[in-house]
Amino acid sequence: MTKDTMQIVREQDVVPFRNRVRELSTKIGMSLVNQTKLITAASELVRNMLKYANGGKVMLETISKNAQSGIRLVFIDKGPGIADVQQAMRDGFSTGKSLGLGLPGAKRLVNEFDIKSTPGEGTTVTIIHWKHGR
Repeated sequence: MTKDTMQIVREQDVVPFRNRVRELSTKIGMSLVNQTKLITAASELVRNMLKYANGGKVMLETISKNAQSGIRLVFIDKGPGIADVQQAMRDGFSTGKSLGLGLPGAKRLVNEFDIKSTPGEGTTVTIIHWKHGR
């Protein structure tokens, strides 16, 4: 079981973070396709954290359940929060200048996705991708 926390406060923190996710997923023997899905989702979430909340922290850990290995990433920020999480989870919704693929796109790439947000306090997104994910 590996457990790590990384501070993400500027764009330069993204590459070491992605490398750490790749390292952990390689260590548990995750396929390249599943690694790519996890890293793509993680990149999207970390960029959102930088863009909307001026950064935050990510807890990274290897987990196992029923003899299955996986990676859990928890993104925690103290930003403005999301007023309407349901709306933010709809395809095409965006408060920024992006395509709005962020949260729903990240959710589709991983096996488990949970978001909790309190306006004025921040957002926590937890994703899990299993070694033999879809």
